[in-house]
Amino acid sequence: MTDTTRQTALVIGGSRGIGRGIAVELARHGFDICVTCRANQAAADETRRQVEAEGVRCDTLLFDMADSRASKDALDKRFETMPPFCVVYCAGIARDNLMMWMSQDEWRDVTRTNLDGFFNTIQPVLFNMMAARAGRVIVISSVSGQIGQAGQVNYSASKAGLIGAAKALAREVGPRGILVNVIAPGVIETDMTADLPKEKILPMIPLKRFGTVDEVAPLAAFLAGPGGAYIHGQVIGVNGGLAM
Repeated sequence: MTDTTRQTALVIGGSRGIGRGIAVELARHGFDICVTCRANQAAADETRRQVEAEGVRCDTLLFDMADSRASKDALDKRFETMPPFCVVYCAGIARDNLMMWMSQDEWRDVTRTNLDGFFNTIQPVLFNMMAARAGRVIVISSVSGQIGQAGQVNYSASKAGLIGAAKALAREVGPRGILVNVIAPGVIETDMTADLPKEKILPMIPLKRFGTVDEVAPLAAFLAGPGGAYIHGQVIGVNGGLAM
């Protein structure tokens, strides 16, 4: 891409972890980046620093994607004149507990952020993307949404819901030139997985190790680029064989 043709990638939940890795990887492929996060300005600023080191522009938006009005206001203002070419939905939280002990708040917090947030952030930019008749929507789900995980009924439900939503959206917007795909990571080394009991999880993974952000982000860049132009409505696992 050149400066005159550079396109923007909107990374929802791009302040850390997989989201940050994807934002930086897309920057390496020539995209300007817009990163959103809920509250951590310092983390968002670090993502911006890493993105700008790749020689592209980056801006940050702070809002709670579980808040539909705040999401719409922020995105309408930022993308008033030109929609993003690529939207990566990578927001997610976990509140793990066995369902028999799970509170309403633990269920509600996870589903509102992980699943409602998808609607709250994709819907405001979708009309103009469809008018442009080109674009990519990449949804970061989880292996937990494919096979379920004990202690994660809320998280698994939200991530499975994202898969269903993405498949339905793919049927809606594919005729308008917008490709929708899902990446379902397994256990990836991030802040979110730092406290997991490795000794219990590693025996379930055929490759006997956790994955890294650098093993997820290039797939998102591929799906956003010309090489992914005939991949649509798919769920691609990056999980070391945890789900086959």
